[in-house]
Amino acid sequence: MAGTIEVLVPGGEANPGPPLGPELGPTPVDVQAVVQEINDQTEAFDGTEVPVTVDYDDEGAFDIEVGVPPTAELVKDEAGFETGSGEPQENFVADLSVDQVRQIAEQKHPDLLAYDLKNAAKEVVGTCTSLGVTIEGNDPRDFKDRIDEGEYDDLFGEEAAA
Repeated sequence: MAGTIEVLVPGGEANPGPPLGPELGPTPVDVQAVVQEINDQTEAFDGTEVPVTVDYDDEGAFDIEVGVPPTAELVKDEAGFETGSGEPQENFVADLSVDQVRQIAEQKHPDLLAYDLKNAAKEVVGTCTSLGVTIEGNDPRDFKDRIDEGEYDDLFGEEAAA
């Protein structure tokens, strides 16, 4: 009966209720021990939705792997808003600094398809475009163009990541 369960839980706030409890209930693991371990490993994400994988065996032993939250969740958390704009090209809901974009890109880089930090930052900027988030008061599409032109190579270039 060994298996794997994948769920999204709020960082540091998992509980034995849904979605975790119903998934773990029929397994041989101690549900409360799993919940405590998940909360210990995700407390740094403080309420942000975090992907968690729980592998368990027939004896009740388990292993927990915590992923990185979706880019949109990191942007929302960093910028301090709940819902993106219904008209993201016209109505903006928040603003990020270049340093905040870099921080999110560094967090997400291992999970993204980007080969380097510059391209990871461009993926974050793409998410900002979809959510209606400006970057230092500028339309994120304009900011992406400025990254492409090399204006931020000192922040996102290879030597900056080293």
